[in-house]
Amino acid sequence: MRSELVVDVQPDEISIALLEDGRLMSLQKEARNQKFAVGNIYYGRVKKLMPGLNAAFVDIASEKDAFLHYLDLGSQFSSFKSFIQTATDDPQKVPQLSKFKLLPDIDKNGSVNGTLTVGQHIVVQVSKEPISTKGPRLTTELTFTGRFMVLIPFSNKISISQKIKSTEEKMRLRQLIESIKPKNFGVIIRTSAENKRVAELNNEMNTLLRCWEETIEKLQKTTPPALLHEEDSRAVGIIRDIFSPSFENIYVNDAETYSQIYNYVSLIAPERIEAVKLYAKDEPIFDTFNITKQIKSSFGKAVSFKSGAYIIIEHTEALHVIDVNSGNRNKNADSQEGNALDVNIRAADEIARQLRLRDMGGIIVIDFIDMNSAEHRQKLYDHMREVMANDRARHNILPLSKFGLMQITRQRVRAALDIETMESCPSCYGKGLVQPSILFTDVLHEKIDYVVNTLGIHEFSLYVHPYVFAYIKQGFFSSIYKKWRGEFGKKFKLVQNQALAFLEYKFLDKNRNEIDVKESKDVGNSSNEKKASKSKRAAEKED
Repeated sequence: MRSELVVDVQPDEISIALLEDGRLMSLQKEARNQKFAVGNIYYGRVKKLMPGLNAAFVDIASEKDAFLHYLDLGSQFSSFKSFIQTATDDPQKVPQLSKFKLLPDIDKNGSVNGTLTVGQHIVVQVSKEPISTKGPRLTTELTFTGRFMVLIPFSNKISISQKIKSTEEKMRLRQLIESIKPKNFGVIIRTSAENKRVAELNNEMNTLLRCWEETIEKLQKTTPPALLHEEDSRAVGIIRDIFSPSFENIYVNDAETYSQIYNYVSLIAPERIEAVKLYAKDEPIFDTFNITKQIKSSFGKAVSFKSGAYIIIEHTEALHVIDVNSGNRNKNADSQEGNALDVNIRAADEIARQLRLRDMGGIIVIDFIDMNSAEHRQKLYDHMREVMANDRARHNILPLSKFGLMQITRQRVRAALDIETMESCPSCYGKGLVQPSILFTDVLHEKIDYVVNTLGIHEFSLYVHPYVFAYIKQGFFSSIYKKWRGEFGKKFKLVQNQALAFLEYKFLDKNRNEIDVKESKDVGNSSNEKKASKSKRAAEKED
C-alpha cells in the first residue's frame, strides 16, 4: 500500500491529508494559532473545587476553565507537588528528579478537597482539547512523546507496545532502556522502536530529558497561567506518530513547514529524506492530488459507496448514529440475505474509513441492514474488527445486538471534523438574488481593476472555479485572459481551484494572503454609506 502525506498550509489554518493508494483516509485541520493542543504543558491555578464531581477547575488562560478530575492527578501526585514546590522555592537551582526521593502514592479513593486548595499553583498537561462547550481536560501525569518512546516523570515502570510480538525483542528493549534511563523516569516503548540501535534510542532519551529540564527551568521563571512546553507543530506531530518506511512521499506547499518536516525526517530516518518534497505550483495542492473532490464526496450527511448503496451519518452531543441503506443497488447476490451481507460488508469498510477521516469519537451506533443468519452476523462483526485494526485511536466493538445494532466506542481527544459540503452563494452574499451569470466575467474585470488601480497591487493570483477558468482561457490568441493581461499587466495569474463554488473567486497576493475585494455595493450598504457621508458633511458645515 502506497502511503502519502499532503500538507496544505494556508495563512489561517493547516490541513493534513493522509492518502493510501491515492484514497483519502485521514484529514486533520487546525488553526495556525491553535492553543491548548493535546500534549501542551501549562502552569495553572486552581480556580474552583467541585466535591460532587471530585474534580477541580483550573485556570490556564483558556476561554472555558480546564477540567481536572481527582483520578487524573496520578498516584505520584504527592511527589510531583513536592518537587514543583522545591523548584519554585529556589529559582536559581534546578532540582534533579533522579536524586529526588519519591513520596508514598496518594489514596486512589481520596477526595479533591483533601488534595487541592483554591488558588494553588499546579503544573498540568492537556489530555483532551476543548470540545463543544467544554474546556480542555487536564492531567498532572506528564508525558513527553518522541518517535521511539514516551518519557514519564515520577515513575519507574517500563511498558512495551503490544504490537511488538517478538519476545526476544521485548527483552532486548527492556534491558536496553533500563540501562540508559535515569531513576524516577518511566518509559513507554513505542512500536517504532523495534530493532532500533542503542545509539538512536539513547539520543531520543536525552532529547526528551532535555524537554523535561527546560519545562522546569521555565516554570521557575514564570507565574501562572503560562505555557511551559508546547508540542511539535501538527504536521511534525503526525509524521512522528505515523511515519514508516512505506511512507513514500510527503508533499508540503509552505517553505517554513517544509523545513521543519525535512529537519525532523533527517533526524529519525535520513535514508528517507528524499520523500519530503516542496510543492511550488500555483494550482492548489489539494486539487493536484484529487483531495478536494474526495472531501466534497466524503463529508456531509449522506455518503455513497459502491453499487448505489449509501450511509447516513447523524451527530448528537452524546453520540454518532450511522444508518446503512442499500439504495438502488442492483441485487447481484443469490438471495436477500446474501445481498444484505454484501451491502453491510461494504458499508463496514466505508464506516471504518469515515471514523478515521472525521475523527469521530465517543459512542457510535450503527444500524446495519437486518440479517437473520447468525453466521452472517458473526462474519460482519469479524470484518468490522479487521478493518478497524489499523485505526490508531483506542476503540472497542460490540457484536450486533438482537435489533441489528452495532455499538462502537472510540477514543475522543478532539472535536469531530465536520466540513460543510453545501456551498453558499458567493454572488449575492446572502441576499437571495444572483447577478446574471453571463456578466460574471465583467465582475471579475471590475475586481481586477479595483485591485490594480485602487489597491495598487500588481502581483497577485486570481482563483476561480475550473469551468470559469476554462471559459476565460479559451482561444489561443483572443482569450479573455490575454486581454486582461494586456490591460492590467502580466504579473497576475489565473488559477483554477476545485474548492470554490461556480461563481466564487478569490484574490491572493504574492505572499498567499487573501485580498479583500468586497466593496460596499456588494453587500448593499452603499445607500447607508451615502447617508452617513451626507450626515458627516452636514455636521462639518455646522462646525
